[in-house]
Amino acid sequence: MGKYLMFTVLLMAWLTGQSQDQVEEGQEIFMRHLESILESLDGEGIGKDALVERLEWLHMNPINLNRATARELSQLFVLNDWQINHLLEHIRQHGELISPYELQVIDGFDTMTIQAILPFVTLSGEHPRRHFGPLNMMRDGQQVLFLRYQQLLEQQKGFSPICQDELEANPNARYLGHPSRVYARYRYTYYQNVSIGVTAEKDPGEEFFRGTQSRGFDFYSAHLHLRDMGRLKALSLGDFLVQFGQGLTLWRGMAFGKSSESIGIKKNGMGLRQYTGVDENDFMRGLGATCAIGPFELTAFWSSKKRDANVLAIRDDGTPVISSLQLSGLHRTPRELEGRNAVKEEIAGGHISWSRQGVEVGLTAFRMRLHAEYQRRLSFHNQFDLSSNSYGGLGVHYQYLYRSLNLFGEAAVGDNGRWAFLSGLMISLHRNLSLALAHRHYDRAYQNPLSAAFGENTRTANESGLYLAADIRISPQLRLNAFADHFRFPWMKHRTYMPSRGSDYMVNLQYRPERHIELILRFRKKSKPLNARDENARIRYLDPVSRTQYRLHLAYPLTKNLSLRNRLEYVIHQHGKDRQEGFMVYQDVLYRNLDSPFALTLRLALFDTDGFDARIYAYEHDVLYAFSFPFYSDKGMRSYLLIRYRLHRQVDLYLRLAQTFYTNRRDSGSGLDRIEGNTRTEVKGQLRLRF
Repeated sequence: MGKYLMFTVLLMAWLTGQSQDQVEEGQEIFMRHLESILESLDGEGIGKDALVERLEWLHMNPINLNRATARELSQLFVLNDWQINHLLEHIRQHGELISPYELQVIDGFDTMTIQAILPFVTLSGEHPRRHFGPLNMMRDGQQVLFLRYQQLLEQQKGFSPICQDELEANPNARYLGHPSRVYARYRYTYYQNVSIGVTAEKDPGEEFFRGTQSRGFDFYSAHLHLRDMGRLKALSLGDFLVQFGQGLTLWRGMAFGKSSESIGIKKNGMGLRQYTGVDENDFMRGLGATCAIGPFELTAFWSSKKRDANVLAIRDDGTPVISSLQLSGLHRTPRELEGRNAVKEEIAGGHISWSRQGVEVGLTAFRMRLHAEYQRRLSFHNQFDLSSNSYGGLGVHYQYLYRSLNLFGEAAVGDNGRWAFLSGLMISLHRNLSLALAHRHYDRAYQNPLSAAFGENTRTANESGLYLAADIRISPQLRLNAFADHFRFPWMKHRTYMPSRGSDYMVNLQYRPERHIELILRFRKKSKPLNARDENARIRYLDPVSRTQYRLHLAYPLTKNLSLRNRLEYVIHQHGKDRQEGFMVYQDVLYRNLDSPFALTLRLALFDTDGFDARIYAYEHDVLYAFSFPFYSDKGMRSYLLIRYRLHRQVDLYLRLAQTFYTNRRDSGSGLDRIEGNTRTEVKGQLRLRF
């Protein structure tokens, strides 16, 4: 496979248009931000597909810097509140921007920040009010259709032949459907005011237009979302997301945490938003609306949908008895299908906020009910987890913004009277120096299943911590990001059967002398204990566990059309006396040519780790707005080839072939996903139509 890819790159001399290159550059900057977050979460991101969906929305509907509000500018992710404040103040004092490079004279805007937002902004002088007549919407609206297909070429055990007698004796011994993943999405947008869309997906192993899936795809999602129509600020019908405050009370969808953008810890809740992802659980389905009355904004929403659960029994009245909710969204075997749409989930709530002259205060309340009886399997470490079929939450959030000072926070309480607090400070002491400080305390029995606040845990509970970060612009080309996070867990956790504490440190040095030349040096060390691996010990105790990471990343152009990216990463994982080490090195080749409809990306990576604990994550280029973030473990090499061909100005075709080759094992995966052999090859194709 590796020889095939290297041979192919020598034959290719293809490229795409300049605007598309800018979009990919912007996508890569955002993905690098997401990459460092997912590393902290061991690849288990919250709503990670929502980020790539948001990039598409921003590309098709760029934000007008001269007309945008603070809330609209916060959608760019990389801009913090004081950068937004300085931008708005600059426009008020000096008039509208003529060129985006005027941003360089505004406090907080450097070359790196400007390049990150360029693909998603505009300076058009057009007035933001739209005419919503049928002719205008047909003429100026944009429609996009995505069709995507992917499949592993090697045969997994779940798709291998089996005799009928054995299958009848164990119906869960094989998957029911085809090994392909099929994805389709249609979306219509009218500027940033109207969004109408339908999304459908079938996972590998699920049936398709037959058997248990006679209606075709396993998952369907549809939405109608309206924005900024006078006093009606938002209206969502169908599938949508709800995001308020700092995520302590109510936050569905993507939630950023610690990353290389060290001071970017403050969340900017978007309120109601359309949902176009394929996570089958983390969204609302129903109706929501936001209205503005002077300095007040009022939001009300209601959601009702069925979701998967692990069913223990069915009572005489038809009520299911469940042990937990399922999150995978997979329905490949009869056992997995037993829990499909087993529980009805209802959520209703509201939000009211008041804002004026940099001050904002908001109140959020909701009630969630599951039409089921919970019989959670409780143990010592999880005895405070939610085990009721009903839960209500109430929270207050605030922020105060004055010049380069931003105070923010939220306090929330649940039905059981347990609290959670988060307070933070972001300040720009100098044009080249910014600091962030955040303190959090989440009670061990705070049980909110709809929260997604900043922290070390994936759950917002059983945690206290103090976070300090700095962003230092040493020169226009040299930038230093660093953070230190000290945290403690007052109660036991999974794999940690004692109260514990830990720390997380990161230093990231970025040097960018020119637009296409970049050097990154990163050091990160995280320490938090886990249960000792001594199975003969009579008394439980904790072993110190640390993970130290060193990274060297270099990107540079060889010619006008050919650029290279290199990364070397080394990891040390220490669990008591057990030490695992690993390294990964990759070479990326990117070929572009403004006069050709082709574009090509190639990677060849070598990795050698002592085990799973020393695994290394790395973001990979994928078909447009898709997501690939595999980890490298054991020994071997991984390569992929991504080709884009522009059939027409409105039609793009993507092809991707990726393979992992192991040198120290003869199989990969486990259970029904097990592959006999030392290779794992995936093919993916995507067609995008714009009209």
